[in-house]
Amino acid sequence: MIAHLKGRLDATGIDHAVVDVGGVGYLVGASTRTLASIGPVGEAVMLHTEMLVAEDFIRLVGFSTASERDWFRLLTGVQGVGARVALAILSALDPADLSRAIAAQDKAMVARANGVGPKLAERIVRELKDRIGGVAIGGASPVAPSGAGADAVSAMLNLGFRPAEASAAVASAEEELGAGATLDALVRLALRKAAK
Repeated sequence: MIAHLKGRLDATGIDHAVVDVGGVGYLVGASTRTLASIGPVGEAVMLHTEMLVAEDFIRLVGFSTASERDWFRLLTGVQGVGARVALAILSALDPADLSRAIAAQDKAMVARANGVGPKLAERIVRELKDRIGGVAIGGASPVAPSGAGADAVSAMLNLGFRPAEASAAVASAEEELGAGATLDALVRLALRKAAK
């Protein structure tokens, strides 16, 4: 699995970018929000990625922030929300707005995205309300983990933990191990704490 791409931005289109990594051009689907924030063609770029694999294709989707990638994963976990619809939602709403909309059960806000009708918007806010748990909402967000902490949270999410559980377990592990903890040590301790 490809977790991120770091290289030179070779080209952009309406819904994608091409990132040159060591002479190989990766075509990466992206939201308009990500495409607007990654900088000019020819400059260095780093995108968090999600690899989509199906019977007839392999596709990379890129995000300017890990938070946007995590929301993509949550959105595509909702029945009826594919990659295209999830990217449309992330083009219309940034992660903070999306978090507020889910917390407030504001289906009209979610329905602003292209391709999202009232029924799908209702399903999204209903299903994600329970799944986002303690994900930061609005301006009252806790300090987001960075470095090894952010990678540890991402690893926990990939193992199937909910965002709130993953964040709490990693925060507790970081507190116990201290600032210089390695990713491996953080994930091991966070897994033990989450299992309690």
